[in-house]
Amino acid sequence: MGKKRHTAEEIVSNLRQVDVLTAQGRTVAEAIRQIGVTEVTYYRWRNEYGGLKSDQVKRMKDLELENARLRRAVSDLTLEKLILKEAASGNW
Repeated sequence: MGKKRHTAEEIVSNLRQVDVLTAQGRTVAEAIRQIGVTEVTYYRWRNEYGGLKSDQVKRMKDLELENARLRRAVSDLTLEKLILKEAASGNW
């Protein structure tokens, strides 16, 4: 059985479904089994996405992508600065 990637919106929906099922009197283990994921996956999702709404998850993912892009830009500029500094000192 191959891996299935869930979107952030699907994850939030599944977490809400587990909340509804546990409110109806089912155990957490039964509710997790019904949405079709393992307990480890459920608790990892709950740790990362617990309490977020769909629009907040989308915003968080956008911010993570922007943060990664900015980190790459800073590292590139830092490397260029070091190269120019070394070239200016004449150590080549």
